[in-house]
Amino acid sequence: MKKILCLFMALVGALTAQAADYSYLTFETTDGVKTSVDVSSLPVTINMDNSTLTIGSQTFALADLSKMYFSTQSETTGIEEISSATIDDDAVIYDLYGRKVTKAQMRRGIYVMKTKLGTRKVNVR
Repeated sequence: MKKILCLFMALVGALTAQAADYSYLTFETTDGVKTSVDVSSLPVTINMDNSTLTIGSQTFALADLSKMYFSTQSETTGIEEISSATIDDDAVIYDLYGRKVTKAQMRRGIYVMKTKLGTRKVNVR
């Protein structure tokens, strides 16, 4: 484990030296999900224990990380943050159990809405 930690710290140091032109530090997990962290918001320290890496508000299981690299734009994949949005007729809506629902079936709560513009979580009040 100490060898992995030393290797990781050397990698971070080498990447930091080349990061002047890059705005984001991107982490890719083994399932292909990418999460980008704005370099300007990075803490002075990166915390790592036996099984996790914490940087800012993001925590990653070390066993699930496949890549870490700097990028010029955010490469975060997945569903965007919860938002208030108008639900158009072309939207496909799912509840948090993954069941497809119609606009008429929607009650108060969180739903996942897929549109041509992307996928996002929607809060119905």
